[in-house]
Amino acid sequence: MIPAVPEASVGTAAPVPATPAPTPSLVSRIRRVFPYIASVRRYWVVVLLATVIGAATEPAVPALMKPLLDKGFGAQAFSPWLVPAFLLLLFGIRGLSGFIADVALAKIANEGMVQVRRALFGRLLDARMEMFAKESASSLSNSIVQEVQTGFSLIVNALTALVKDSLALVALLGYLLYINWQLTLIVGFMAPAVAWLMRTASRRLYGLAKSSQAATIDLAYAVEENVLANRVVRLHEAQEVQAGRFDKLSLQLRRLAMKSAVAQALITPTMHMLAAAALSVVICIALWQSGDHMTVGSFASFVAAMLMLIAPTKRLSEATSPIARGLAALERSFDLVEHSPREQGGTFAVDRAQGQIELRNVSVQYAGANRDALADFWLDIQPGETLALVGPSGSGKTTLANLLPRFVQPTGGQVLLDGHDIAGWDLRALRRQFAMVSQDVVMFNDTLAANVALGAQVDRARVQQSLEAANLGPLVAQLPQGIDSPVGHNATALSGGQRQRLAIARALYKDAPILILDEATSALDTESERAVQEALRRLMAGRTTIIIAHRLSTIEHADRVAVLDHGRLAELGTHAQLLASGGLYARLHALHGGEGLLE
Repeated sequence: MIPAVPEASVGTAAPVPATPAPTPSLVSRIRRVFPYIASVRRYWVVVLLATVIGAATEPAVPALMKPLLDKGFGAQAFSPWLVPAFLLLLFGIRGLSGFIADVALAKIANEGMVQVRRALFGRLLDARMEMFAKESASSLSNSIVQEVQTGFSLIVNALTALVKDSLALVALLGYLLYINWQLTLIVGFMAPAVAWLMRTASRRLYGLAKSSQAATIDLAYAVEENVLANRVVRLHEAQEVQAGRFDKLSLQLRRLAMKSAVAQALITPTMHMLAAAALSVVICIALWQSGDHMTVGSFASFVAAMLMLIAPTKRLSEATSPIARGLAALERSFDLVEHSPREQGGTFAVDRAQGQIELRNVSVQYAGANRDALADFWLDIQPGETLALVGPSGSGKTTLANLLPRFVQPTGGQVLLDGHDIAGWDLRALRRQFAMVSQDVVMFNDTLAANVALGAQVDRARVQQSLEAANLGPLVAQLPQGIDSPVGHNATALSGGQRQRLAIARALYKDAPILILDEATSALDTESERAVQEALRRLMAGRTTIIIAHRLSTIEHADRVAVLDHGRLAELGTHAQLLASGGLYARLHALHGGEGLLE
């Protein structure tokens, strides 16, 4: 027997292994950030001006040492009050400029986060369905919430530090050139070594950051799976296996974190050794020149300014780590925005369709499958007709249901709604024609009213009517806040039957001309099913209805029954006609004794 294709799969495109592209330069990677902070350019100007002012004060302290040592302790000493006044003014200017730069920086970072999150969530809402087959919920959530915040905080702070420390270096080097240009040339020999160190460290830390990001996603996915499958794990006593899996992923992340820490920690002693070598040479030459060229104040001022070079140089070399980690965090988000294709629709639209559906020679094949989920499929459904879809698991029932609102794309043939190919319909207009109730009810952490009127303006009277029609009137009457009562996480506080009827109330409120029922009562007990079936009868009235069901109580009341087998239409007729023909439907019916589940 050919293995069944999972019907819950979506999309048609298979991920193709890509040839590894050359690693883009640091500058090109940073440029990807700029479009998301373009609206706050004026704040960058504020940061730059404030940073320039702060950097300009850097040489002031060593410059003060020269007159202080040469003249401050002799007969021509200047007033002692000038020094504290100068220092207070200096650090006041530096503090104010730093405060202004930090506030502007916070504005830039937060605006960038908002823009990227908006773009990511927008893509989440309009991406083609295969993205959800390739990306886990935890990885998408992590990209939108955590990685964006981490990435922007690291990059914006690091870029500001780069500007600040670069300007500070320029100011200090300018002062050193003014004091003694020969000695300053010696200091300049550090520049190639520092540049090489930054380039090497950047590549190493970027690679580790990307690996750590992937390991973090794997760890988060393991947690997500165990949260969702907590009952299965306990039932099968799989705690030790899952704990071992978690430990393996956690240790892998720790190894990467330690490699990153070692690579980053090597930068500081290397920078100190370069600074110590340059300082040693400078002191030796300065002592040799001291007779004619330098006073004590000039020498002390030069050494102090040179020592002040160490801190910004060290921070510049260390800036590669947060930039690499920030870019690694953001680039996954950028890739999702830039490389996840949007759903594409046409332009045809009507307010309300009649509900005539035609499938002409339709084929659907999922990525990696060895056969079609639907193959050469022909079927006409008339407006107002109730059609039941029956067949073994994997026969194509759910694929057919997902095909109509274009959650799945056909690989061949045409699907027509009211005579128009659904590929030419505007997607919003097309999906307004459908309401769906499935066994997997999804509710939002909001009020009853918001969940019923999902995506539409809340009309309180219509919400109440929909809930009454779905046999939820007694439940609403018991709630202290009525239809304004929050339902909690996925409405788990409600029973299975209540959640199913809440989904029916949502479909009633939408009032779409075509209804899809995907095993809407399969997981309910007899009493709950009776209440749900009563609500469904109200919902189905006057609509084109497609029912995927196993219970005979639902199927036998359908206008026609379509029997699917291995993606093909095996039989089509009324319940009585199919029983009389003695085909697949009759065999399935007899297999279950004429009652219960039909599959």
